[in-house]
Parts: sequence; structure tokens; C-alpha cells
Amino acid sequence: MNLADLLLVLLALGFAWSMGAHYTGACMGMAHASGSIGERAALWTMAPLTLLGATLLSHAVLLNVGHGIVAGGRLATPAAIAVIAAAFALTTLFTQRRIPTSTIQILVFCVVGAGAALGLRIRWDAIARLALLWVLAPVIAFGLGYLFTRLLDAVPALRANARALPLVARALVIVGGAASLAMGANDVSNATAVFLSTGLCGPLLAGLVGGLGLAAGVLTWGRPLLRRVAFDMVKVDLPMATAAQLVQALVVLTAVAFGYFTSMNQALIGAMAGAGFARGRETIDTRVMLGVVRGWVIGPAAGALLGYLLALATRGI
Repeated sequence: MNLADLLLVLLALGFAWSMGAHYTGACMGMAHASGSIGERAALWTMAPLTLLGATLLSHAVLLNVGHGIVAGGRLATPAAIAVIAAAFALTTLFTQRRIPTSTIQILVFCVVGAGAALGLRIRWDAIARLALLWVLAPVIAFGLGYLFTRLLDAVPALRANARALPLVARALVIVGGAASLAMGANDVSNATAVFLSTGLCGPLLAGLVGGLGLAAGVLTWGRPLLRRVAFDMVKVDLPMATAAQLVQALVVLTAVAFGYFTSMNQALIGAMAGAGFARGRETIDTRVMLGVVRGWVIGPAAGALLGYLLALATRGI
């Protein structure tokens, strides 16, 4: 491993660490907001499941992202450094500002920007498929969130029997764990798919290294984002939170099973909006939701610009 490879690995670990913190709210925020699990327990539940998902369930996504966006599936190490540095910087900025955004969209458009700067041929057909998934995922999540909430509301025991609520609370922790597993499988490719693009290693090692970074981010910097999504976005109760978190895990794991990655935040917010709509529009904080949507618009644009500038700086290296 030369110095450039070492720099790439360190940047990828830093990026994974930033993402681990960024997605604590998307995975365990609902369970924590409802009082089903404490802050410390939520983080320590999430971290090992994230590592497991990244190590064992991410291989198809890593291969697709590592070889499927740039034509030929190869990326020089300096270009990969530019992509990861840009995505890392932007994700860290969004996390600092406590704005949930789509790290996946940031990464993809960092690649687009770098490709424009370096004259690489981008597979726009692959990006079009991803874009279609990004559009469909929150819409599907909205419908399923609405449906699952109505189904849970139809269970008489959940409405009339307070003793049933601890069971729902445990179920919410379980689906939060499933979301954590999905996050590892889905998002580790943002940080370490470039290991495959540059020929540094295969998917198993790339998943393990990225998973360690994700888990470290959850444990060391996850608290600021843990509450943001669930407390500020929608007024939740146990059945509603359980429905939304279950839908998020199902949508993301289904995408991962086909080798695609989609936004954890978009899937969750779509599901939460559907669950909130099932209870009445007043449960949804539209001001906060619009702020998140702005983050989705700004993130890809910023990724393309910063990826372009940093890739220009690597030309000739």
C-alpha cells in the first residue's frame, strides 16, 4: 500500500465515521423518541448491527457502485481521493448543522463532478436507474407507512389495552435494529466502494473496513442526530413509529437485495409522512420537512461542484 492508498483508506474511514453519526436518527431516533430505548442503549444496539450489515450484506451494492457508475469500472486513486474527500466534507457539514440529507446522492454527484473534471465517461443509464429509485422509494414508503399505521390502528388491543404497549415498544426497538442492519448494508458503499474501483481490495474487506468506521461514528458522534428526525419531524406514538421504522427497513433492504442503494432518510421521512397522514396532517411538521427537502437539493449540487473542484486539483498527480 502506497501513500496515496493510505490516504484513501483514512478518508474513507473518516467518511464512514461521519455517516455513522449522520444516520443514528434515521435508524434509532424513532425508538428513542418514543421512550422505548435510552440514548446509550440505542447507540450500542445500533453499532454492532451496522457493522454486521456492512460486512455481510453489502457486497452486491459495493460491486454495483464500485464498478457501475464510471464506464469501465476503474477509477485512479487520486480521483477516488477527490470523490471521497468531497463527499466526506459535505456529509460532515450537514451533520454539524443537524440537517438530514442523502449521503448517497452527495456521493453519486461527487463522482459526476469528478468525472466532468477528469474527462471520465459516466454511465448515465446507471444514474438514471438510481434516480428513479430515489424518486420511487419515498413514495412507496409513504404508501406503506400509511397502510401499516392504519393496520396497527385497527388492532383493538393497541387502542384499549395499555399492557400491549410494552410489546409494541420492544417491536419498535427490533425494527430500529433492522434499520441499523440495513444502513450498514446500504451506506457502507458510499465510503468504500472506491476500494473496488481502484482495485485496492474486494467487497468483503471493503465492507468490514467501512463497517468499522460506521460503528465508530455511531458511538462517538451519534447523539446530535439521534433525536432530530423523530422529535422534530412528526409527533409520534408507538404504533405510528413502529410502522414508519419497519417500512424504512423493508424499503432499504429490498433495494440492497437487488444491488442498489437508496436514501435512509428519504425512506424514513416518506414512511413518517405516510404514518402522519394516517393520523391527520397536523402531526407533520411541514417547516422541518421542507428544510430537509432543501438539503436534498443542495447536497447533490454541492457534491457535483466540490467533486469537480477537488478532481481538478488532482490532475497531473
